[in-house]
Amino acid sequence: MISTARVIGMGMVAIVALLVMVQARASDADSIVHQGNGKGAPPCLACHGANGEGQAASGNPRLAGLDAAYLRKQLEDFTNSSRTSPVMQSTASALTADERNALAVYYSKLPIPSSSTVPPTDQDAGGELATRGHWSQQIPGCVQCHGPAGTGVGANFPPLAGQPAIYIEAQLKAWQHGTRHNDPLQLMQHLSASLSEQDIHDVASWFAAQSAVAKGATP
Repeated sequence: MISTARVIGMGMVAIVALLVMVQARASDADSIVHQGNGKGAPPCLACHGANGEGQAASGNPRLAGLDAAYLRKQLEDFTNSSRTSPVMQSTASALTADERNALAVYYSKLPIPSSSTVPPTDQDAGGELATRGHWSQQIPGCVQCHGPAGTGVGANFPPLAGQPAIYIEAQLKAWQHGTRHNDPLQLMQHLSASLSEQDIHDVASWFAAQSAVAKGATP
């Protein structure tokens, strides 16, 4: 018969082993972010910034503070081509499943960068589409799924606020043209089909100017 002390001791060993494993994965993620994995995946910071803040000028998105499950799914979708990008497809494919998961958790824990920009009002064309939609075209307001001011909701509706306008435009066009098709229930493919090029530009510019953390919202 196993003694209570031995059971407790075995439990403590298991907990310590788990903590060591978690720390090792975090260390692996930090190494990949700064140095790559030495197996074909380049350093993440080259495109997404040292702190996951993204690069607005080149349209590389912010990763800091995004939902871990969402980030993990995007990496997996790049590997199975349900989301396309020459750089990210080759990068994600060079990562193991454990490395993809470690990176998703790593970025989800980084603080969301603050914004010093003054956002446009809800009254301009982009703000109207984002907050109220175009019901005559059966387009609901984006914030109904993506949360207050587009700060994101869970694993399926990522933050739009503070993401580069170039990036948001590119993704809307990818949905529209069918080169991206990893949305739940094909919601974005359906909605983007009703957007004009001007709509896409306006709503992307509006979200890019919003603070990544909205008052009353949970990042």
